[in-house]
Amino acid sequence: MDTFENTRRQFLTSFLIAGSSSALARMAMAQDNRDVPWLDEIQTGPAKVPPGAPKLKSVLTDAQGRSISDLDAWRREREKIRRRWLDFLGPLAGKRIAPPKLEVVEEDRPQGVIRRLVRYEIEPGIVTEAYLLIPEKLAAKAPGVVVFHSTVKHAILQPAGIEGVPEKAFGLGFARRGYVTFCPRNYLWPDNTHYETKKPVEELRRRHPQSKGMAKMLYDALVAVDILAALPQVDKSRLGAVGHSLGAKEVFYLAAFDERIKATVSSEGGIGSSFSNWDAPWYLGRKIGDKSFPHEHHELLSLIAPRAFLLISGDSADGDHSWPFIEATLPVYRLYGKRPRLGMFNHKKGHSVPPSAERRLYEWIKVYC
Repeated sequence: MDTFENTRRQFLTSFLIAGSSSALARMAMAQDNRDVPWLDEIQTGPAKVPPGAPKLKSVLTDAQGRSISDLDAWRREREKIRRRWLDFLGPLAGKRIAPPKLEVVEEDRPQGVIRRLVRYEIEPGIVTEAYLLIPEKLAAKAPGVVVFHSTVKHAILQPAGIEGVPEKAFGLGFARRGYVTFCPRNYLWPDNTHYETKKPVEELRRRHPQSKGMAKMLYDALVAVDILAALPQVDKSRLGAVGHSLGAKEVFYLAAFDERIKATVSSEGGIGSSFSNWDAPWYLGRKIGDKSFPHEHHELLSLIAPRAFLLISGDSADGDHSWPFIEATLPVYRLYGKRPRLGMFNHKKGHSVPPSAERRLYEWIKVYC
C-alpha cells in the first residue's frame, strides 16, 4: 500500500510538473510570437529617401566579395565585425568581475515606486551615481530596463522623474508599469547639476590613452546592466534598454555588444556616423568622420539581430535619411528565420518625444522584453 501510494504521488507530481512545464513553454512561445500591431508600418520605408542619405554596403558580403546566405556563415562574419569595432573603440575601462556594491544615498517613494539615489565605484577610485527605481508591490521577479539620460544639466534626475519634461522620465515611467529600472550617470557629468567635456575627456585619456569616449560609455553601460541583472527583484532573462539623444547613442552601442539586452529603443541619437556629433572626442573622435573610414553603423545594427530594436526619429538627428540603416539590416534579421523585430518610427516632431513616440516606446519594451 505504501509503495502504491508513493508511486501514485510520484506519478501525479511528475504529471503536474510536466503540465506546468508545458504551460510555461506555451506561455513563453506565445510571448515569443507576439508582435506590436504596427510592426509592418515601421518596416516600410518612406515614400522618398532624401538624396543625401547614405548608400550602405551590404554586411552579407564577406571580404572576398562572396554573398552570405546562411546563418553559420553570417555568425562567422558577425564575429569579425564585432571584433573590428571593439578594436576601433579601444580597451574598455576595466575588468567586470562582479557588480559593484551600491550605497544608498537617499530614498523617496513617488506614487508606488521606491526611488533610490545610489552611489558606486565605476572604476577603481572613481565613483558615480544612478537612480534605482523599484515598484513597491512586486508579486514576482520583474523585467529590468536600463535607462540613459540625454544632454541635460540635471543628468539622472531626468529619467528618475525629478527634473525635466515628464515624457522623458522613462525610468519612473517604466517603474510605474512594473519594471525595475536603473538610470546611470554619463561620465561627462561630475554631478547631477552640470556637465563638462574637456576635463572628463582629458582624465579619460590619462587613465585609458588607447580608449575612445564611447568605449568608456559602453563599459559604464555594461556595468549598469551587471547591477540591474544581479538585483533579486529582476528577471535577468528580460532586460531592455532605452535612451534619447545622448542616451540613444549609448543604448545603440550597448545593444550591439551585450546580448543580455532583449529589446532596445533608441530615440533621436543620429544612427549614421555623420548624422550628429559622433566625431566629438567624448564619443568616437575625428576618424569616424574621415571619408576614408570604411565602416558604418549598420554594421553595429546587424550585431543586434535577432533581438528587438526600435529606432525612433523625428526628422532631426534621425529621420527619413536614417531608413537605409534599417533597410540594410533587415536581411540579416531574416537569416534567423523569424519575423524581424526591427524598424523605424518617424514621428516628424523634431528632437523630442511626442505622445505617439512615448506610447510606442513603452509598448515595444512591453512586448519584446
